Amino acid sequence: MVTSLAMDGYNFFKNEPVDAPILRPQSIKELDVRQSILEDLALKILYLSGSLSISELSEKTRLAFEVAKELSAQLRAELHCQVTGVNGYVPQIAITSQGRARAIELFSQNHYAGPAPVSLESYVEQTQHQSVRKVEIHADGVKRAFAHLVIGNETLRQFGTALNSGSSIFLYGPPGVGKTTIAETLSRVVAEDAVWIPYAIEVDGQIITVYDPAIHKRVAEAEPEIRDERWVLCERPAVLAGGELTIEMLDLQFNPVTKFYVAPIQMKANNGVLIIDDFGRQRMRPEDLLNRWVVPLDRRIDFLALAGGKKIEIPFEMLVVFASNMDPAELVDACFLRRIQTKIKIGTVSDAQFCEIFRRVADENQVAFDPGIPKDLIDFIRGTLKQELRQCYPRDIVNQVLWAARYEGKQAYLDYAAMTQAVEAYFLPKS
Repeated sequence: MVTSLAMDGYNFFKNEPVDAPILRPQSIKELDVRQSILEDLALKILYLSGSLSISELSEKTRLAFEVAKELSAQLRAELHCQVTGVNGYVPQIAITSQGRARAIELFSQNHYAGPAPVSLESYVEQTQHQSVRKVEIHADGVKRAFAHLVIGNETLRQFGTALNSGSSIFLYGPPGVGKTTIAETLSRVVAEDAVWIPYAIEVDGQIITVYDPAIHKRVAEAEPEIRDERWVLCERPAVLAGGELTIEMLDLQFNPVTKFYVAPIQMKANNGVLIIDDFGRQRMRPEDLLNRWVVPLDRRIDFLALAGGKKIEIPFEMLVVFASNMDPAELVDACFLRRIQTKIKIGTVSDAQFCEIFRRVADENQVAFDPGIPKDLIDFIRGTLKQELRQCYPRDIVNQVLWAARYEGKQAYLDYAAMTQAVEAYFLPKS
C-alpha cells in the first residue's frame, strides 16, 4: 500500500524521522480517500456555511486550494453549488436548493463536517512508522525526565530498559510510593519527538475521529508549510485511565445522533503511552481487560467493530503501563504476566531519600522548617506507627501545615508543634 500511495504522490517519508512532513496532495487523484467522500464533506460544510470562498473551503477541509477548487467545480457540475462572486481572483460559492436537499440527505447518514479524513491504510502505515518501539531511550534522557523525583540509579536503569522495549510495564507496590507519578513521568521520556495524528480516518464511508485536543498536545510551531493538513503534529500522547475505565471504553464510540465514531482510548494513545492506573480497581474485572488485550499486547494489533459488525484491524503501537497496589501474581494469571514484558516493584524509601524528598517539597512550597523535623517525622512513622517510609508522606504533611497556616492567616513554618498537629490530622490514631 505504501508503494502505490507514494507513486500517487502520497509520500510517508519512510526513511525520514517520524516527524518529517507528510506532503500535501495537490489534486484529488493524489489523495488516499475516494472523491465521493470529499465531495459529500464539502457539500455538508457548504450547507452549514451558506456561502464561502474556495480558500475558506480549503481551510475548513484542510485540503490544498487546488483540491478545494476541483471539488467546487464538481459540485457546480452537479448543480449543488454556484459561483456568487469573485474576491481577488478567488471564487465565492453558495449552495443551491438542489445541493441543500442533497446535503440534508447526507446529514441523515452522518453529521461529520470537519477536516477531511485520511484512509485507514494511511493511518496504519503512519502509526507503524511512528511506533514507540523505534524510540531509543538513553540514560541521560531518563535521568533528565526523573530529575524532579528522588529515585535510585538501579530503578532508573529498569525504567530505561523497559522504555526501550516499547511494550508494557507493570508497576506495583504499596499505596503512596509514587507509581502514578512515575507512570506519568515515563510518558515524558518518550515525548521528546513528535508524531503525526490524523483528525479523522475513513473506513467504508464511516468516519472515526482520532485527534483529541484534550489528549494530543499540538506542536504547531514545528508544522511545515508543505504538510498534509489532515494530519496534526503532536507530542507523543499520554492517556491516563483509572477506576472509571469500562470495557465499553475500549471499543469504537458510536454516537447515534451524529452517526460517526470516536476512537477508543487505546487508539488515541497510539504512538505514545497508555497508563492503566489503580489496575484491579476498575469498573470491570481485571480478567475482562486481560482477555480483551491478550492479542493486542502480543501481536500489537487490535480489532474494533463497526456498528454493522464489520471488524477492522488497528495498530496497537503504544507503551502500556499498568500501575497497581496489588500483587501481580494474585491479580492476573501467568499467561498474561508473560505478555507484560517488565515488572518493576516500587518500594518505600530510605531515611536519606525521605529527607531529600522532604527538603524538596518544603523548598517547592516555600515552607521553612526546623532542621530536626525530617528525623522527628521518620521516628514517628517508624517508631510510633510501625510503618515504612512512603514517598507521599512529606508532601502530605507539608500540605497539612500550609492549610493550617492559611486558616490562621500566618506564614507557614514547620516546627515540632506544627508537625504534631499535621500528623494527628493525617494519620489514623494507633489502636
